[in-house]
Amino acid sequence: MGKPTGFLEYDRKESEASSELERIKNFNEFHKPLSEKEQKCQAARCMECGVPFCQSGMMIGGMMSGCPLNNLIPEWNDLLYKGAWELAYKRLRLTSNFPEFTCRVCPALCEKACTCGANGDPVSVRENEFAIVEKAYSEGWAKAQPPRVRTGKAVAVIGSGPSGLAAADQLNRRGHSVTVFERSDRVGGLLMYGIPNMKLEKHIIGRRIKIMEEEGITFRTGVNVGKDISAQEILDSFDRVILACGASAPRDINAPGRDAGGIYFAVDFLKSTTKALLDNGLTEGTYISAKGKNVIVIGGGDTGNDCVGTCVRHGAKSVTQLEMMPRLPDTRADNNPWPQWPRVCKTDYGQQEAAAVFGSDPRVYQTTVKEFIKNENGDLCAAVLVALEPEKDEKTGRMMMKPAPGSEHTVEVELVLIAAGFLGSEKYVTDAFGTDTDARSNIASAPGKHSTSIERVYTAGDAHSGQSLVVRAIRDGRDCAKEVDESLMGYTNL
Repeated sequence: MGKPTGFLEYDRKESEASSELERIKNFNEFHKPLSEKEQKCQAARCMECGVPFCQSGMMIGGMMSGCPLNNLIPEWNDLLYKGAWELAYKRLRLTSNFPEFTCRVCPALCEKACTCGANGDPVSVRENEFAIVEKAYSEGWAKAQPPRVRTGKAVAVIGSGPSGLAAADQLNRRGHSVTVFERSDRVGGLLMYGIPNMKLEKHIIGRRIKIMEEEGITFRTGVNVGKDISAQEILDSFDRVILACGASAPRDINAPGRDAGGIYFAVDFLKSTTKALLDNGLTEGTYISAKGKNVIVIGGGDTGNDCVGTCVRHGAKSVTQLEMMPRLPDTRADNNPWPQWPRVCKTDYGQQEAAAVFGSDPRVYQTTVKEFIKNENGDLCAAVLVALEPEKDEKTGRMMMKPAPGSEHTVEVELVLIAAGFLGSEKYVTDAFGTDTDARSNIASAPGKHSTSIERVYTAGDAHSGQSLVVRAIRDGRDCAKEVDESLMGYTNL
């Protein structure tokens, strides 16, 4: 252990963010990393405790606690403190295919389970990970390492999101020939078009894809499997197929006036901004714009927050974010002890920016849209909102949010973004391959397995388990690759 008393000597210190009014002028990442000296002090805070919940990745109280990848966090914290950066990177890469992604977009389940956080501030694990992987790129340690021997087996991965990329990376390391099919014009899936640039600049994805290409992985963009190319063609050309096409069927809002112009799914809105930013520097008329509009974002999760931050950057007239559920407490409740995931109120970057611009937090709790109102041209001009109150369902005994009588009120709005989550894999893909689906529209497999009802076809990520975190998708992709490898070789060392 590098610094036995480090957690007593050093306070938690995070990278400094640019001010809200400054950072909304562009779509760039906005944190200034700590110096190497400061980062070593943060690594020294790691207690290397006897039971490192930070790397446990297990379900506690129905929620994930600790890193799903089982990252060797105490080990590389210790190496970082000692200045052994390259060794720290090697230990990090043993369990994590894409630390450059998770250190930016993961909600840091590791930190929520950190023993230091039980009675104080947790270790800044995510920022330590950031420092290690960025040091690796700057020093040239993050480079292509093609497999020395090829197995002669070919695997197709449908979808280039985090699970598909992780599965491809693992199988390629093993020596299989891997081709990744992506229906969009760029590789990355939700990493590319579902997460805004200010959280994950797209050149970060590009540099990792370049390494993967140098290692022998083939990427075919603009190919929509099930439409542009048949499932049978894929099955005839490859020994195994992995469906990692995400849970991209968005949940809709069924309310009168839903057909009004100006109502979009969040994923389409975010994609249009990122694509325009990359294609033409965000030229007016090439994306769904919130400029000068009153905006309502329906949904309180990360995607809803990303919509808020993007609308602020567009120059929206106002932004309101509707959340159906009550506001969470500021601190853990008695029934939510450490190391469970903390069910507490979090104010994210987009909400901070909206508060700085408009003077108040954009979130309105226990509220939803009852009706959309159109003007004479069929475009959205207003919405009827209604308050919600908890009520026990007599049949199930569960608490449900029901409209409160007499609480309706009308607000002006020209743009509505629906960020209410996703329902499962897209039907045309499952129909093309003939795979069974479960009650939630995910591609079905036996418990703990990734093989589908169709021989030689496997599934991973959100398409397999439903909408979740990037880090969990990476883990599922790794597990799927292991199962595929064993089916091809009779054993696996992945």
